[in-house]
Amino acid sequence: MKSRYIVLRSPDVARTRGVDTALRAGVAAVHPVRLALDIEEFSPDKRHAVAAEPDVVAVVPSMKMRLVKPMSETPADAVAGGVSWGVKAVRADTSPMTGSGVVVAVLDTGIDATHDAFKGLEIVSRNFTDDPQGQDTHGHGTHCAGTILGRPVGGMRIGVAPGIRRAVIGKVLGAGGGSSEQIVDAILWACDEGAQIISMSLGIDFPGEVARLIESGLPADVATSRALEGYRANVSLFERVAALVRTRENPALLVAAAGNESRLAENPAWSIAVSPPAVSEGLISVAALGRGAQGLEIAPFSNFGALVSAPGVDIVSAAKDTAHGLISMSGTSMATPHIAGLAALWAEWTLETFGQVTIPALYQRVTGNAGLAGIGKGFDPSAIGAGIVLAPQPDATTH
Repeated sequence: MKSRYIVLRSPDVARTRGVDTALRAGVAAVHPVRLALDIEEFSPDKRHAVAAEPDVVAVVPSMKMRLVKPMSETPADAVAGGVSWGVKAVRADTSPMTGSGVVVAVLDTGIDATHDAFKGLEIVSRNFTDDPQGQDTHGHGTHCAGTILGRPVGGMRIGVAPGIRRAVIGKVLGAGGGSSEQIVDAILWACDEGAQIISMSLGIDFPGEVARLIESGLPADVATSRALEGYRANVSLFERVAALVRTRENPALLVAAAGNESRLAENPAWSIAVSPPAVSEGLISVAALGRGAQGLEIAPFSNFGALVSAPGVDIVSAAKDTAHGLISMSGTSMATPHIAGLAALWAEWTLETFGQVTIPALYQRVTGNAGLAGIGKGFDPSAIGAGIVLAPQPDATTH
């Protein structure tokens, strides 16, 4: 039985040293790497032969991807002169930075470009799905984009980095979800379009992959084993993609949602680890925080083991199909765009301070400015990672 495989090729990575060895040694950082994505169909026994070709970086089975669905959705009203609690919690409202000059990509369900939150924004968009509807039919992508860069709506600030002037929007999730091949293709496209930060609130659909393989005729145990193999291979794929896109002529920082599978409200022991692609090394994985009686606390649905945290409960942002409507959503999907917006603020600050921005330095700047500000006592370090990331302030130091 033939399967679809992602074949990532690069003529610039020396096979004699090995891809991983070259990356660890920093060879690619000196010489920008070109990447090409091929989608090929062949039987599993041919995979090793393809992987041995001189320019091949990775060969992995394409897997189904799905939305990291919000845990709640509630219509919201604008508050004149107000600020979203998430924007305030990360101190973006007191930062002198607005994200000006930084390009951010959102790989999600698309965007409702007619919303007031995106007035004056240059939007470059592309539909990577089979969904004939190019616009956002779900609302998830519109909400995430609003949190990153939305302009004030009805006098209320919803965006962390409203000074961003150019956004790259990839619709990678349609009515039937998406696939890892579409995500990787969209990442490379976003880099080519100049995105310096890429926000992704999505994950691998492991149950869906098992079901697909069973439907193709495989026994349940074989299908599960085959899906697990693909799962592991895709984690490795995103690690290599994250490392290699840092070395392109147009590099980018990848930010991804930790996932909403934990069930702490039912049992404090029912925590789940960060899910792919966020778990892959080189991506900034994001957990969700909510407001509690003692301060900020981990959201009961948020997966454990993320690098950093951000507000992700009752986040007010743009609602699709209405020029000035707002909606409140909860999820690590809502926390992730806070970090993408903060990365834009720190990119602008770094550019003004040092005259240039490198992706490894931006990664360290974002994760290094996480802490326990506002977080209540009794937190589990594995739940919040390094803590909540804060925006650069007027007295920001150069450490």
